[in-house]
Amino acid sequence: METTAVDALSGGIDFSVLGLFTRAHWVVQAVILLLLVASFWSWAIIIEKIIRYRKMKRAFASFEDEFWSGASLDDLYTGLPENKRSPIERVFAAGMKEWRRSFEAGGALISGANQRIDRTMSVAVDRESEELESWMGFLATVGAIAPFIGLFGTVWGIKNSFEAIAVSQNTNLSVVAPGIAEALFATALGLLAAIPAVIAYNLLSDRASRLSNRLDAFADEFSTLLSRQLERRAR
Repeated sequence: METTAVDALSGGIDFSVLGLFTRAHWVVQAVILLLLVASFWSWAIIIEKIIRYRKMKRAFASFEDEFWSGASLDDLYTGLPENKRSPIERVFAAGMKEWRRSFEAGGALISGANQRIDRTMSVAVDRESEELESWMGFLATVGAIAPFIGLFGTVWGIKNSFEAIAVSQNTNLSVVAPGIAEALFATALGLLAAIPAVIAYNLLSDRASRLSNRLDAFADEFSTLLSRQLERRAR
């Protein structure tokens, strides 16, 4: 009975998602498509980041256990896979590579080795931190502007509703309701794209920051370790 009553009041107008989209003005359709693409893209980034950060966390723990196990640094460096290194392994590799370059052919220490190693690892940490935060700006942008894009579609849809009233000279609800429904659909999509993007940006930014800080701490500890060895060799 309720469904029949609603159908009678709506005059058989299709208020499904597809019906709202196909009946909307092309400007509103463009807004809807833009928001859908932004939403799907955001979710792709969110899922990829969650999986990636979890893998990195495990890789960091595994490598740090191996690093502090007392094994030879040269053996650890030699055993690293060439093309499948985690960020912490790449920072370690950058430091070891500069460490090996700090000695002349005869084994004599080249002056300024400490500064070069620190600088090399600092650059490596910055590069990895930048990679960790890649696409985060996109999530922030979607979270910030998607509601306004949806609002633009809403304003345009309501404008079309008023134009339909003026043309038909009829203020019946059946004339006004479809345009308002299309307009509000754009706003709903804007919020649907923005809310997950904002939440994910905050959570993922925190995880990226923690991983970056962990890289910084490892680089400092590794640099201190190499500095001690350089001082021993310099004596």
